[in-house]
Amino acid sequence: MTVSFDDIPAPAEAQGRLIGHDAAERELLTAWNGGRMPHAWLFAGPQGVGKETLAYRLARYVLAGAPQRDTLDVAADDAVSRRVASGGHADLKTVRVGFDDKRKRERSEIVVDDIRGLGDFLRLTPGEGGWRVAIVDSAERMNRNAANALLKVLEEPPARALLILVCHAPGRLPATVRSRCGTLRLGPLARDQAIQLFGSWRTGLDDASIATLADLADGSPGRALALARAGGLDLCQELLAVLDSLPALDIPAAHALADKLARPGQEAAFRAAGDLLLRWVHGTIRMAATGRPADGGMVASGPALAAARSGLEGWLAVWEKLNRLMTQVEGANMDRKQTVLSALFALDGAARA
Repeated sequence: MTVSFDDIPAPAEAQGRLIGHDAAERELLTAWNGGRMPHAWLFAGPQGVGKETLAYRLARYVLAGAPQRDTLDVAADDAVSRRVASGGHADLKTVRVGFDDKRKRERSEIVVDDIRGLGDFLRLTPGEGGWRVAIVDSAERMNRNAANALLKVLEEPPARALLILVCHAPGRLPATVRSRCGTLRLGPLARDQAIQLFGSWRTGLDDASIATLADLADGSPGRALALARAGGLDLCQELLAVLDSLPALDIPAAHALADKLARPGQEAAFRAAGDLLLRWVHGTIRMAATGRPADGGMVASGPALAAARSGLEGWLAVWEKLNRLMTQVEGANMDRKQTVLSALFALDGAARA
């Protein structure tokens, strides 16, 4: 099986119907057609479900002069579509996490310099006589100064300007920012929709692998793709082999896995492992509380599951601890090996309770 991820379109390039979010699209069209379009939208929901793709669909639609009333579709060969896809449209600006020249890597947050100038851009006369549109991708990653700079733009919105915040964790945004945006929530895709969309990308993966990755990603094709790129199928088996040893944690296997994920160049695999680990804990808590297994087979068995059933409070505390660990590790420049071991030892302790 030859696997490739070279032909998968970026959100700005994706054309055609957005699978799974017809209701969200109708809400946008209703607001536009009714003359009630907010000056700012907050697209909130899990990562990888299509929020950024929808943001670019809306941007193309607005910049193309709203060519239709019943769909956001803009023809792929339209001049606006081509310029948006290439990043060359003068009336569209995208803000995302920048690059740290000193550390020679992507920053962990959106800083004020990334936001500065956004208000000036939106206040400019549109170069093509229509609207100006700005997209802030992963808005929850703004630090306090960046959020304050954005708030000033929201407090004095320019005319014929649209700001779209793509946000995976809206609770991390200041309430003052959230309250000044129209909120549109996008949920996970249904299983068949996630498999359909993920399978439509030319990855070279077989049907069984596509279905397994879609299940592991909880209805998020974007997360399924990230898992696939990080070798998620093999990584899942390695992680499950270690977790199946609980409550007698296989120490050598745990260190071997932590060493692997701490190597240079394994950042994506580390993030994928963290995602899978959190899914395993979530699935275990769900199984212990409701008796219903989670999709994808990510759930404890034997003594670990019995411990979860008898001590849910402790497992919920571990879940919160792991969430904090995985959120903080990159921003705080924490040691990835120690992070993995801390997570596994915490779970071993919960399984022994």
